[in-house]
Amino acid sequence: MTSIPSSRDKLLFTPGPLTTSLSVKQAMLHDAGSWDVEFNSTVANVRQKLLELGGVSRESGFEVILMQGSGTFGVESVISSVLPPNGKLLVLANGAYGERIAQMAMQLRIKHLVLRSAEDQTADLAELNRTLENDFEITNVAVVHCETTTGILNPIERIGPIIKAAGRVLIVDAMSSFGSVAIDMDAIGIDYLISSANKCVEGVPGFSFIFARRSLLLATEGFARTLSLDLLGQWKAFEKTAQFRYTPPTHAVLAFVQALKELDAEGGIAARGARYKRNHQVLIEGMERIGFKRFLPDAIQSCIITCFHFPKDPKFNFAEFYRLLSAKGMIIYPGKLTQVPTFRIGNIGRLFENDIRQLLSAIELSISEMNVTLAD
Repeated sequence: MTSIPSSRDKLLFTPGPLTTSLSVKQAMLHDAGSWDVEFNSTVANVRQKLLELGGVSRESGFEVILMQGSGTFGVESVISSVLPPNGKLLVLANGAYGERIAQMAMQLRIKHLVLRSAEDQTADLAELNRTLENDFEITNVAVVHCETTTGILNPIERIGPIIKAAGRVLIVDAMSSFGSVAIDMDAIGIDYLISSANKCVEGVPGFSFIFARRSLLLATEGFARTLSLDLLGQWKAFEKTAQFRYTPPTHAVLAFVQALKELDAEGGIAARGARYKRNHQVLIEGMERIGFKRFLPDAIQSCIITCFHFPKDPKFNFAEFYRLLSAKGMIIYPGKLTQVPTFRIGNIGRLFENDIRQLLSAIELSISEMNVTLAD
């Protein structure tokens, strides 16, 4: 594997933004004009490379559209652009990001229904079937692949065929999974898939990207409920002028080009996923040795981010724990659960087994400094 210099910044054990390589950062030390032929060619190459990375092609009926803003902007672009004026969205939610999609629908005044599961459980597929059979108003279904509230990996390979058999349009938020988890879009029946530059491809924040089934995208003429997030409008601009409709995230695109090269150099999605899995394995073994307990069982736990219970010792204070780790050059994530006190540790980004072991040493030392007991 090609050696890629690491960063000297604090290590980010988060689901994104993440620790990036020095060379990805250096790629941003150039200016690019939004109308420049060379930059527009770069954007076209990025779109083509993403199609290849996703295992689809224009010939197979897919397009890739880049959208300025964070991953949430990309999700809202899809929700606001592809739901028919009288359509209804079914949201499968078992965490904060599924709930965020429902919030988007509410804000956009889109008719919607939320099929909720507990935060440590995946969707009830029998209930999903019944809902689709009984509610003919539902036109689109949205699901988060890796729900980083907990790190749960929702079984889109089982959900997709149910949606397709029911003749509905499937939207997948693959924000934290694309680039490290193999996703067969055709076999699953995905119509729209959204991810972000600053996740498993290991670029920097600035834009999201959306895979869209062209025939369905073209059928959304007149559906868009916003101007700047109009997905079809953005695609038309790329096709007609090779440009973003509005100011492009030039530096983020240049960083992404380098990140794509480094993904190739590592061996592609399978190799990157293997590194993240190793990171996860080392983290789990180390945290359990120290005495921490996981929130999720193995069967539904992704290798992207892991959720841990707070120690029962009342001397444990997360803010102090976070401060001690940050002082040692390690940044973790607070919990996002509503009922259970937890914190989260991410395994993705330019992190390796040795980085995880450094974090574990820092955690053990910090717990000792807080005089916290982890025994039951």
